[in-house]
Amino acid sequence: MSIRLYLSLVRFPHTIFALPFAVMSACLAAQGFPDWRTLLWIGVAMVAARSAAMAWNRLVDRHVDARNPRTAGREIPAGKLRPAAVLVFTIAMSGLFVLAAGMLNRTALVLSPAVLAVLLGYSYAKRFTALCHFWLGAALGLSPLGAWVAVVGDRAWSTCGVPLLLGAAVLLWTAGFDILYACQDVDVDRREGLHSIPRALGIAGSLRLSSALHALMVALLVLVGSMAGLGIVYGAGIVVVAALLAYEHWIVTPRDLSKLNVAFFTVNGYVSLLFMVFTLLDLFVRRGP
Repeated sequence: MSIRLYLSLVRFPHTIFALPFAVMSACLAAQGFPDWRTLLWIGVAMVAARSAAMAWNRLVDRHVDARNPRTAGREIPAGKLRPAAVLVFTIAMSGLFVLAAGMLNRTALVLSPAVLAVLLGYSYAKRFTALCHFWLGAALGLSPLGAWVAVVGDRAWSTCGVPLLLGAAVLLWTAGFDILYACQDVDVDRREGLHSIPRALGIAGSLRLSSALHALMVALLVLVGSMAGLGIVYGAGIVVVAALLAYEHWIVTPRDLSKLNVAFFTVNGYVSLLFMVFTLLDLFVRRGP
């Protein structure tokens, strides 16, 4: 089976959302670049965990996806990949994640099953709660926490202030943009009996809540910078993030959802990448490589 189908199944380029936050957290924990081995296994763990979660989500949602015109062309409902093959892929990626955690340190290994439970459990959240967007946020918010543990091991418990705040910021950011993205499926959610913020609050109310969550995210990033001792370059990164999020909310309105893909994929990709660049620049300019 073509590897392209599996890369498409898990939307591999979207790894860019969480990976930069993991890299910046690892560098903050190490006060510089961690050794190449640690960075390598962090990358493997991130890709494997996200691939397992996305594949499982596609498998669990395959029947709903088949009845949704927007998603009917996905690999499983379109017949391009068999459910059994996707299940095997999910198990393989889960195993690779646990292996990567074990290669990092014992603390990461012990925590890896709980992380997988959060990641795979998200696929069921929309079936019983409109807070599913926050569950997805928590799943992505684990990335800076996991990277911190990967670098400091069992010392994470006494030094977890920065990664906890950074993880909370990622949670709010992710929940905010996922609420935006879910606005296009509100009719499908009603028909299928699925829960979401847009179904509960309507489009206008959902956009207001998304804006509030992103404002809170920016506030948390300020706290991260203060706690980590970062300076003006990091502050400039926060300004860039705030401007990008403001643009995201400017182009998506209750009357016009046509630019949702731009807001969701393009703008948020720039948010994570540029914020990582500014954070690392500040770290290395102030402390040296």
